[in-house]
Amino acid sequence: MAETIDGRTIDITNREKLFYPESGVTKGDVIDYYSQVFPHMEPHLRGRPVSFERYPDGIGGTHFFQKNASDYFPDWIQTARLEKEDGDVDYVVIDERASLVFLADQAALLIHVFLSTVDRPHRPDRFIFDLDPPADDFGPVRQAAHILRDVLEEAGLHPLVMTTGSKGLHVTTPIYPESEYDDVRAFARRVAERAAEAHPEELTLEQRKEKRQGRVYLDIIRNTYGQTAVCPYSLRARPEASVATPLDWDEVADAGLRPDQYTLTNVFRRLGQKRDPWSRFEDQAESLQQASERV
Repeated sequence: MAETIDGRTIDITNREKLFYPESGVTKGDVIDYYSQVFPHMEPHLRGRPVSFERYPDGIGGTHFFQKNASDYFPDWIQTARLEKEDGDVDYVVIDERASLVFLADQAALLIHVFLSTVDRPHRPDRFIFDLDPPADDFGPVRQAAHILRDVLEEAGLHPLVMTTGSKGLHVTTPIYPESEYDDVRAFARRVAERAAEAHPEELTLEQRKEKRQGRVYLDIIRNTYGQTAVCPYSLRARPEASVATPLDWDEVADAGLRPDQYTLTNVFRRLGQKRDPWSRFEDQAESLQQASERV
């Protein structure tokens, strides 16, 4: 059935198909979710290459990760050709609601974004620490996020935090796009090292799981050209149709916080009750070069 989204005609198919069987969430629910949440995602999508995970038969079926725009995508879908080691990639750029709805109709449940924009692809405007619990206890991740916040704020930066919708938290810091990825990753490593040195029993930079000894791994790997991170308000492929959700820092202190507690069915109630904690993301950017002098 053809639907018109902001002047774009999209042939929507199989609206009733179950994508999240345990939650009863259909493909149509996913399409409507992304159409409605687009204003909150748009600041983190605008001018930014995306990759996406497609689940044509729902989360229980075969899925695949896609970077290149398919040949059959409509010509109004914006793309950007960026280099990679062995060639280049034509990435989708979601600058309008219809593009996000089209990808949802293509069974794209998860939306991942570059940490840089197409006009400055090698100069990120944010960097990320990916924090997952070492076991079932989420408390250590909440503690690790607060420790990182303290170190970053001492450097004059304004870190933000969100649930990943999966197992952990992302601590994301907006910066001016003035430094190359290698420099940004090196700075993130110095922050992680300082945090781990101050809290050696709780935090580690050890990549090998068997050497972490129950500590939270401060993962900085996503701060690399070509890497992506889950976009705020993206769905996740989990039974409850959980959503990556920005938080206020005082919410991280809540012992009852779960990384998957916000879902397609309840996140709009949250957005209707309080300001989006990341609504001023770009306004909080600072100079990484100046911050480096303080760390």
